[in-house]
Amino acid sequence: MRAPIRIIARLAALLAALQLAIQPAAAQSVLRDAETEKLLQDMVDPLSDAAGLGKGAVEIVLVQDSSINAFVAGGQRIYIHSGLINAADSANEVQGVMAHELGHITGGHIIRSSEGIQQATNITIVSLLLGVAAIAAGAGDAGMGILAAGQQAAMGKYLAFSRVQESSADAAGVEYLSKAGISGRGSIEFFKKLQNLEFRYGVSQKDDATYSRSHPLTGDRISNLQHDYERDVAWNKPSDPELEERFQRAKAKLYGYLANPQETLRAYPVTMTGIPARYARAYAYHKDAQVDKALAETTALIEADPHDPYFLELEGQILLESGRPREALEPLREATQLTNNTPLIATTFGHALIATEDSANFAEAETVLKAAVTRDRYNPFAWYQLGVVYAAQGDMPRARLASAEQQSMSGQMEEAMRSAQAAERGLPTGTPDWLRAQDIAMTAKAELERQKKRK
Repeated sequence: MRAPIRIIARLAALLAALQLAIQPAAAQSVLRDAETEKLLQDMVDPLSDAAGLGKGAVEIVLVQDSSINAFVAGGQRIYIHSGLINAADSANEVQGVMAHELGHITGGHIIRSSEGIQQATNITIVSLLLGVAAIAAGAGDAGMGILAAGQQAAMGKYLAFSRVQESSADAAGVEYLSKAGISGRGSIEFFKKLQNLEFRYGVSQKDDATYSRSHPLTGDRISNLQHDYERDVAWNKPSDPELEERFQRAKAKLYGYLANPQETLRAYPVTMTGIPARYARAYAYHKDAQVDKALAETTALIEADPHDPYFLELEGQILLESGRPREALEPLREATQLTNNTPLIATTFGHALIATEDSANFAEAETVLKAAVTRDRYNPFAWYQLGVVYAAQGDMPRARLASAEQQSMSGQMEEAMRSAQAAERGLPTGTPDWLRAQDIAMTAKAELERQKKRK
């Protein structure tokens, strides 16, 4: 009996490996920043338009992960790791990655991955049956050999399927960059970065290594792509200088936010006085509790452009998080107005209004936060702050509804169900808020039941 059990265990392990091969999105943190999100949207819009999806149809999600990676996981959404932004030298390089990922979206590759899984599974099941039959006939070693060969063939089949998808996405990326009038130089440069990393870590570049890879050989991809890109009229077209300037700002801002303060100050020493360097140092000093130095950097930024909403937002954020909410109100109010109530900035402004602990500010906080969640429902912190305002005003049913919204987005389904049920009992029957409370309670209950079944 032991041999069949080991075979079944191996089958389960292989199927799990195949599932992991198509699920690059782990439990990672999503990074939200109004300036960076607008930049990434402006970078992808001409490409999604060229792909026939239309501007605004594809969302870019920035993931906190130091590895150099980007992926799609269903829907019209591209996930980009912070490590990729850090590794890229230009917006053009990142657009090359975006174009490739758009190829996966338009090719329906996530949906079609089940085809590759099924083909590999079929091979594995056949090898399992043959292996068990051999073992039952007394040929234990032969049976285990059949199983091992079947596992190798199954994984090889899936990897070959994956390589075809990657080549297809490469070709689509060339097409979309060309139609958008964007040079493919950045795409080539980024592939060269990846190739250099492979050289550094001893990844084989020989043809016989292709079998074990989910992607074609990087050198082959560069050769094929360069041939196509160089024939395109956009090959020698320079990148949009404004877009490149915005990219350097966002990259430095991200680095300052994520890196150790000492690392940031080494990468952006005080001798560098440009906007990206000041951005990075402001975050580094703020993280290191050097408030005066952080504010000195924001002062220099605002002097360079007094009406840049993102400089004002940063100043307000530093003041707020340093325990000075009243001083944060003016820059955050102006930043909110200049960006037409961009939800992330408006949420910070609402937070500052509440943090003053002055009831005279609560009505404005409610208005600002309600506008924020109307435009971006998937912002747990905004819902939490709105709940605080409702509670301070004695409107407990809506406070519980806001809590239910926040809890459901945070995966706290049991708490969400209780909060929604409490809100439902206190809200006028048939109103939009009452119906929303019902929806959250039912959704949370269904999810809890699914979790119970899985256990």
